[in-house]
Amino acid sequence: MIVNKLIATCLGIGYLQKGAGTVAALFCCLLWWALRIDQASLIEQVIHILVLFFAGVWVSARLEKIWGHDSNRIVIDEWLGMSVALFLIPFSWVNYLLAFVLFRFFDIAKPLFVRRAEAAPGGWGVMLDDLIAGIYSGVILHLVIKNFSF
Repeated sequence: MIVNKLIATCLGIGYLQKGAGTVAALFCCLLWWALRIDQASLIEQVIHILVLFFAGVWVSARLEKIWGHDSNRIVIDEWLGMSVALFLIPFSWVNYLLAFVLFRFFDIAKPLFVRRAEAAPGGWGVMLDDLIAGIYSGVILHLVIKNFSF
């Protein structure tokens, strides 16, 4: 159970009293930059996202029995969503800042199908809303990058 908690809380970030989701998303941005994940191949980035998604579904389903559905301690979903927003985005501080702001907006506001996805049972609901928020963010960011040079 300790390993599940470490994964779900992104090594303890989820235990922060306020802003754990924002800190987890920021930590993800910093990790993508530090590890140069933006330079990884398409397949490596897809594998990274798939592992995060299925690990998140797994640990969230187990921990919701203890912490309740979509506990604010679980922040692997923010890491997933932020990773999806950064998918195939070339590194620049502007790109990463825009990805961060867009993802946090969609994650907090939960427009369109984001809120509906949150209602899915078990760990699926925990992860799907952030996956969709990340997709919305990534699509918008790709369109911005394509039309404006940063």
